[in-house]
Amino acid sequence: MALYRHGIYVSEQATGMIAPLNGTAGLQVVVGTAPVHLLENPADAINKPLLVYSKAEAIAAVGYSDDFASYTLCEAISAAFSVVNVAPLVLINVLDPGKHSADLAETTVQINSGVAVIEEKGVLLAEMKVKNGETELAADVDYTAVYNADGTVSIVLIEGGAGDGATNLTVSGKKVDAKLVTAADIVGGVDAATGKETGLEVVRQVYPKLGLTPGILVAPRYSADATVSAALQAKTKEINGVFKCVCIADVDSSENGATKYADVKEQKEAQALTDPNAYGVWGYCKLGEVMYSGSALAAALTAYTDAANDDIPANPSNKPIAISAMCLADGTEVLLDQDQANVVNSYGIATWLNMNGFRLWGNRTCAYPGNTDPKDSFFSCRRYMSWRANSFILTYFQKVDSPLNKRLIEAIVDSENVRGNSYVAIGAAARDEIVYLEEENPVTDLMNGKITFHQYMTPYTPAEDIEDIIEFDPDALVSALS
Repeated sequence: MALYRHGIYVSEQATGMIAPLNGTAGLQVVVGTAPVHLLENPADAINKPLLVYSKAEAIAAVGYSDDFASYTLCEAISAAFSVVNVAPLVLINVLDPGKHSADLAETTVQINSGVAVIEEKGVLLAEMKVKNGETELAADVDYTAVYNADGTVSIVLIEGGAGDGATNLTVSGKKVDAKLVTAADIVGGVDAATGKETGLEVVRQVYPKLGLTPGILVAPRYSADATVSAALQAKTKEINGVFKCVCIADVDSSENGATKYADVKEQKEAQALTDPNAYGVWGYCKLGEVMYSGSALAAALTAYTDAANDDIPANPSNKPIAISAMCLADGTEVLLDQDQANVVNSYGIATWLNMNGFRLWGNRTCAYPGNTDPKDSFFSCRRYMSWRANSFILTYFQKVDSPLNKRLIEAIVDSENVRGNSYVAIGAAARDEIVYLEEENPVTDLMNGKITFHQYMTPYTPAEDIEDIIEFDPDALVSALS
C-alpha cells in the first residue's frame, strides 16, 4: 500500500556538475640521489616514488645532506622547503648503497672518552669492520655505531667489550660513492625478467600509487647531460598512456658547456632541448655560499607561483627569488644585464636576472624559436593546456562506460563550461569553452561507442614586451610661456 502523504516534503538529488579533481600542475617529481644509507632500511627508498609535504618528512623518507653535488634530491628538498617554501614533492632516489659504493681505506681513529669519530662520510655501517689491534669487534656487543648530523660516524665502545680500554681503533669497509651514479641510472629502465622499473621509468608509478599526476619533472644537475635531458622530454608525454606534464632542465654551464651567455644556443642544441614541454634554465644560483642548480630552483618557484594562483598554472618568469648571486657550475659568478639575459631568452632558454633583486627570466619553452605557436612556445600557455587536459581526464573518467545519450553529453558540456567560465572570469584565460559538434560525431562513431568533444582554450600570453613611446611636446612649452 502506498504511503499516504499530507504536507510539504523535500528530497535531494546528486549535483549536476561533477566536482573537479585537481591535476596538480605544479607537482614536482624529482629524480636524483639521496643519502639513503642514513636510513634504517635504505631499500625502502630506492627507485620508488615518495610523497613528502615537509622537510621533516623528506628527511625521514630519503635522508639529508648539505652536499648537494652528491645528493641532488637534498638540493630539491632545500629549494622547495627552505628557499621557496612550497609543497608537496615526489622524490625518486636512484642511489643504491649496495651498487654505488667503494672501498673504505683502512684508517686509524682515536678514542676520546670512549668514543671514536670516523670523519669519512658515507660509511656503510653494515659493511664496517672495526678492530682493536688484531681483534675484530662485534657490533652491538663491543661497540655501537651511529651517524652524526654531518654524516660522519661515531663509534661508542661498550663497557666490558673487546674494545674496552683501547686508545685507538682500525676501521675499514665500504662507503657510498654518489659519483658512481651515472646518467643511465637517472634515465633508468625496466628489467625484462622482473618488470622492476628504475630511474625516470618510475614516473609511471606516481599516479597509480599516489593518486597525483606529475606536473614538473626535474633531474637537478643530471639534466645537463644530453641523454638525461632527452629522456626527461620523452617522459612528459603520455604518462600512464594519457597524462601530460612539463620538465625543467639545466643547460650545462660547466667548462664543457656554456660558460658565456652567447654560448647558450650551441649548448641547447648539443643537449637536444627542442620540446614544447621542456623549459631550459642556464645558470646555477648561490644563497650565501650554498649553490643550487637552476632547474631545482626554477621548479620550486614554478610550483610556488601556481600555489599562490589558486593552484592554476601561472607564469614563473619575472618572479623574485631569494638568492644572492648567479653563477656557473664551478661557482664562478655571472653578472648578466637585461640585454644579455634577453639574448639567452631569444634561444628559448631562461636564466637569472638581477633587477631590484634576482628573478627567473624567460617565458619561452625549448621549442622556441623553431616553433612560435603560442601554445607550444610560451611556457605558461603550454602548462595551462596540459593541466586542463589532465583535469578533464581525471574529472570525467567516472563517466566512461555510461550510456552514450543526450544526458551524458549535456552533463559533460555544462559541467566543463562552468569550470572554464570560472577561469575566464578570474583572468586565467580569454576563452575556455567546450562544445559538442555533430559534424565531429558521425553515426558510425556513436554506434561504436565513441564520442568527441571540441574544447577551445586561450590562456593569456605573457606581456613580454611593454613599450612606452616618449615624445617632447613643443606646443606645451609655448603654451606654458605665453
